[in-house]
Amino acid sequence: MKKNISSITHIKNKQIIKELTQKFGNSIFTIQETYIESLVLWIRRKDLLSVLSFLKKTDKPYIMLYDLHGIDERLRSNCHNIPFMDFTVFYHLLSIERNHDIVLKVALLSNNLHIPTVTKIWPNANWYERETWEMFGITFDDHPNLTRIMMPIDWIGHPLRKDYPARATEFNAFSLTKEKEDSSMSNLTMIQKKWETKNKKDNEKFMFLNFGPNHPSAHGAFRIILKLDGEEIVDCIPDIGYHHRGAEKMAERQSWHSYIPYTDRVEYLGGCVNEMPYILAIEKLAGIIVSDRVQFIRVMLSELFRINSHLLYISTFIQDVGAMTPVFLAFTDRQKIYDIIEAITGFRMHPAWFRIGGLAHDLPKGWEKLLDEFLKWMPKRLKEYNNVALKNSILIKRSKGIATYNFKEALEWGVTGSGLRATGINFDVRKWRPYSGYEKFDFEIPIGNGISDAYTRVILKMEEIYESLKILDQCLKKMPEGSFKADHPLTTPPKKEKTLKDIETLITHFLNVSWGPVIPANESFQMIEATKGINSYYIISDGGTMSYRTRIRTPSFAHLQQIPSVICGSLISDLVVYLGSIDFVMSDVDR
Repeated sequence: MKKNISSITHIKNKQIIKELTQKFGNSIFTIQETYIESLVLWIRRKDLLSVLSFLKKTDKPYIMLYDLHGIDERLRSNCHNIPFMDFTVFYHLLSIERNHDIVLKVALLSNNLHIPTVTKIWPNANWYERETWEMFGITFDDHPNLTRIMMPIDWIGHPLRKDYPARATEFNAFSLTKEKEDSSMSNLTMIQKKWETKNKKDNEKFMFLNFGPNHPSAHGAFRIILKLDGEEIVDCIPDIGYHHRGAEKMAERQSWHSYIPYTDRVEYLGGCVNEMPYILAIEKLAGIIVSDRVQFIRVMLSELFRINSHLLYISTFIQDVGAMTPVFLAFTDRQKIYDIIEAITGFRMHPAWFRIGGLAHDLPKGWEKLLDEFLKWMPKRLKEYNNVALKNSILIKRSKGIATYNFKEALEWGVTGSGLRATGINFDVRKWRPYSGYEKFDFEIPIGNGISDAYTRVILKMEEIYESLKILDQCLKKMPEGSFKADHPLTTPPKKEKTLKDIETLITHFLNVSWGPVIPANESFQMIEATKGINSYYIISDGGTMSYRTRIRTPSFAHLQQIPSVICGSLISDLVVYLGSIDFVMSDVDR
């Protein structure tokens, strides 16, 4: 395996390889060397279900299907020591007890794009398989509902295939005829039979209700088809895909640097938090090591955005339950955070400020004073939120015991973040798999008491703000000296005095700016603890100036898929509370 894999990970890799070999023999898999820092195994299609079932039931099981998607391999040139294939389906499995991941890959040829569904092993495979089928044309045999999930039902083609155009100028000119308009409007009409589900009762009639996609409590362009018996939800179907923006496709036509602004718009409340996994994954490929100062500054910006996002989440949740005042309080405090971010980066919501190998520039003079004032201000305000709203008896009665699930259910559906920790599982990537120097900070991870309900999820976010304040205080008091960029040819542009004296540096700078850096061919992966759960980037470089494949795994996509299993049997009013407690934005879903 590659040198950057830690000795502990290497031991864990050898252990699970031994278990698989004892069960299936050593001819069942091939190991792929990558910078993913997890075990990557190629297996045969016919062995897929048996291997996945074994891994889920083995001692210290790989209990979560973290991600599932596809790769069009047909134009990839650097594919040595891996099977011959046209397409790949990969399964990313996570073991909480081992703190270890496995990525299983299955090779497919264009003349046989069929693979068995794994929805009977992991229910959350449902949406992932539908998305992979839609984006690549790979059929998952025996899938319970293999229909479009992101694109309109009359869409033609598979957008993430390499032969599908990546730019609007590559398409024919669009014209809207009366026939096209009528067909599109007809597709939007709600036909009750289409949404009928298996939960039928003889001699009973149910009402179907469109909840969204323009309902304020849907928190974005998101629709849920509700099947109602009075006000009780008998069944429901989440319906996404109303503003799919093609972020993964865009990565294939942007240079490594020029794609950075897209990353903090995938989940637009997280800002720099969402730049982190992309930047770190590229730095692994390029072999770039940044200074302690860069690590501390990245952590500081991430925690500022974490608090900012949590404040919006807590206040809008309270608003969904029925109180208005906390929203006005929270937006006042969020402006103070944006003032700090703007003073440091020059921007507010979307700084695009992290760079490969460093930052756009160093901290400005006076940043310490702004941060110090905020750290003195915020704790008093949090007490006010707590006393005014979170201790309110009406809010407690409306949210305690509502939309509950346990840790087994959370893991089955791929839940991460505070929704998982509310069930009593202590899993925060910043602690379990530290990145960007988080191991140098002293902070705690708030954990629930075993059952995740709407109230617990909100309280944990409040406690997380206190811990983020502790991290920021350490950034203020212990900020290291050093450079804000690595001395590496593939990093952010070099210092001007070097380009004026050194012709090689000037040439490298010119090429990096005009073409973009050429990142060595390999695969890389980085997960981080984002504002709403675990976010990650899986990146493939083919040795060029652009990504060959960028897979973005977002927490909100997994969390919305869980809704029917939690809310059926509850009232419509409970659904509103539940949605408010999830903490999602649709940009994090419709990538």
